[in-house]
Amino acid sequence: MQNKNNYAILMAGGVGSRFWPVSTQDFPKQFHDMLGTGDTLIQKTFNRLANVIPKENIFILTNERYNDLVFQQLPEVTKRQVVLEPDMRNTAPCILYAALKIQKENEDAVMIVAPSDHWIEDEDAFTANVKQAFDYCSKNDALMTLGIQPTFPNTGYGYIEYDKSSKDNIKPVHQFREKPDYETAKTFIDQGNFLWNAGIFMWSAKSVVKAFKTNQPELFSLFESGIAVYNTEFEDDFIKDNYGKAENISVDYALMEQSQNVFVIPATFDWNDLGTWGSLYDKLDKDPEGNAVVNAKTLTEDASGNMIRTQADKVVVVDGLQDYIIVDKDEVLLIFPKAKEQDIKKVLQNVKTKFGENYG
Repeated sequence: MQNKNNYAILMAGGVGSRFWPVSTQDFPKQFHDMLGTGDTLIQKTFNRLANVIPKENIFILTNERYNDLVFQQLPEVTKRQVVLEPDMRNTAPCILYAALKIQKENEDAVMIVAPSDHWIEDEDAFTANVKQAFDYCSKNDALMTLGIQPTFPNTGYGYIEYDKSSKDNIKPVHQFREKPDYETAKTFIDQGNFLWNAGIFMWSAKSVVKAFKTNQPELFSLFESGIAVYNTEFEDDFIKDNYGKAENISVDYALMEQSQNVFVIPATFDWNDLGTWGSLYDKLDKDPEGNAVVNAKTLTEDASGNMIRTQADKVVVVDGLQDYIIVDKDEVLLIFPKAKEQDIKKVLQNVKTKFGENYG
């Protein structure tokens, strides 16, 4: 029997522009079946959370332009569960807004905040970690995060440095560190008490609201002034009038880096943030030449290490290409070196400038 005090805030407002041309502003990556499994990323994440959280307590936080996509892909959710941002204001304002709504509904709520577009292999281990965090957060005034054991000195993630002396599984956080350069990342790995920051947080409604009140008094008072109308028919008007006044600030910076009661659980599951075509390539099965293929039928010659994705059953012939991203989507064909995948955002801007906004 699932605990009715367990809640989730599923973050589904991002654009994922490094997955262009599949991920676009009108149809971002969380609403695509990126792995070719039959489920979109948001569907996989919702079902994973439903192992530990009643389905009706999973709130979807997204931009209002994705409202219809959410209901198409998650037909079991109700209007109450879809929290819409009228403006892009980073993660702190929307998390505070959702936390106040949930607290008004259930003051004993504990919640997880999780991105909608990550890949997690061992769902049982994920569930066990979340249960452990919920148990701790229901008894202690704590802001918790799940940290990922680093497998190499990645420069694309922030890191969490925890207290080395701690023998407990739940470790006090010493500090959050920004994305490092390669040499710094190597020293982090060598020290052994650094984890990747996956952007997965757990806390009680009481603790997170108190932390906002202490650390972000202006932001708190803006959203607190709407408590009387939250979960009523007047909520939408209040949010339309006030959301745009919120500071554009991440929850990491607004709360986690400012607070003294922050803890981390080193995750026991495999994780991938699916942030780029290369990270997707790493997670997919490969053909004997090391090509990862989604949807396409391929004929390859002297072609290896490529990421190939098309519409269903398209025949793709590749000869003489190594380590390329080959993505065919409606009116756009991308053929791009994997080594330069971080530049796809820039390429997208150039395409929009030259050919029009409708390509992004």
